[in-house]
Amino acid sequence: MSVVSTSVLSERVQRMEESATIKMSQMARDLKGQGHDVISLSLGEPDFDTPDHIKEAAKAALDQGFTKYTPVPGLVELRKAIKNKFKRDNNLDFEINQIVVSNGAKQSIANLALALLNEGDEVIILAPYWVSYSDIVVLAGGVPVLVKAGIDDDYKVSAAQVKAAITDRTKIVLFSSPCNPTGSVYTKEELKAIADVVAAHENIFIISDEIYEYINFTSAHASIGAFPNVKDRTITVNGFSKGFAMTGWRLGYIGAPLEIAEACGKIQGQFTSGANAFGQKAAEYALQADMTPTHEMRKAFLHRRDMVIELLNKIPGFKVNRPQGAFYIFPNITHYFGTSDGKTEVNNADDFCEYILFNAHVAVVSGSAFGADNCFRISYAASEQDLREAIRRIGEAVAKLK
Repeated sequence: MSVVSTSVLSERVQRMEESATIKMSQMARDLKGQGHDVISLSLGEPDFDTPDHIKEAAKAALDQGFTKYTPVPGLVELRKAIKNKFKRDNNLDFEINQIVVSNGAKQSIANLALALLNEGDEVIILAPYWVSYSDIVVLAGGVPVLVKAGIDDDYKVSAAQVKAAITDRTKIVLFSSPCNPTGSVYTKEELKAIADVVAAHENIFIISDEIYEYINFTSAHASIGAFPNVKDRTITVNGFSKGFAMTGWRLGYIGAPLEIAEACGKIQGQFTSGANAFGQKAAEYALQADMTPTHEMRKAFLHRRDMVIELLNKIPGFKVNRPQGAFYIFPNITHYFGTSDGKTEVNNADDFCEYILFNAHVAVVSGSAFGADNCFRISYAASEQDLREAIRRIGEAVAKLK
């Protein structure tokens, strides 16, 4: 078998990093394939099945003949449902032609980067950030500018930090709330302060990733696009994977200024065209149907969050906050840097996560992938039994580090 030299590959792909969450998940599968009992807490995927009423809607759509190509920006009936959802849940007003449905929120963000960025344009990314933001920006020719917050600030970047990071090359401010990987939720007041900063710069756009909107433990979700001074320069990204446990359905969407929505449709039309037909019909139904299963999932995640925090707080050296959304805990583990079990040295979060994988057989993700190399991410989208056992193993493993 011939080996392809990296020199034949584009500089673009050589600059890209492999997704750390996918990489860790593969390492865990490989270890499991060797016969080890591995508990994976690395992927951001609800462990619940898609609710039955949504699956039934997809089956009905298949029977009704929804098996053909769809319009590039999405079925009109789904975009109508999204328009109503934006108004109902977010106080956002979009026309149908301002909404684009894609093959997952990840494609939505890639479309936006390709539509908005020229070579050298800067994107302020509030960090810790979702693992793919930076590489998507680089792929589109942009320059990621990471603005960081630590655990003492609940991992939330201030408006003053955003203001200080703006230059004449800034094109986008990009963030998620509730946040992956930290679970932090920006309050309405915090978002208003950031909106006021951006509003003073007429050429800067906001991309607000709200994919975890329905897994929010606060009293209400706030959308930055609802503030009048930035509503015409905010693109709101959402999807069905987290709140409806529809990860494999690959359906995301945006609400955007018309020119940007049309540009995203143009790009998508050359790459993938429209998302699958019967999935879109099921998604339309999901937005209008009983939300009880979503609310029950949120309750389960909240219970698990409290349990995981209680267990992690018993491990010496772990610094843990109390995130208000999503299904992640992001402990600071600098206490263990410079330690060893006599065979393995732990000098950073990457070392720590590999040590945990091979010594505790628990897969977690290094914070370095999220712009925070002194932390690691635990996904508590797993059974209570697995979570208890995983944290017990982690505690035993780190006790050997001196």
